[in-house]
Amino acid sequence: MTELVVKLPDELAQRAKSAGLLSDSAIQQLLEEAMRRQAGRRLLEVAERIQAAGIAPMSEEEIVAEVKAVRAERRARPAKADDAGRS
Repeated sequence: MTELVVKLPDELAQRAKSAGLLSDSAIQQLLEEAMRRQAGRRLLEVAERIQAAGIAPMSEEEIVAEVKAVRAERRARPAKADDAGRS
């Protein structure tokens, strides 16, 4: 577990504490929500670039095939890491 020290203006820290936002679980939730929003923004940016480039949308079958390929690749990675650790 990582320990983090954050410096905040006193007034902001007091308001955050009063709102219950300085607990470990609250900060974890805030960070996870912020990362989801950031990932969503990146996804929308990519979608805009794809649309601007005039790339045709993928069919459902193509999407399913890509998802299966990525999942297969991910399943294969831990096996490779396990093998490397045994040498």
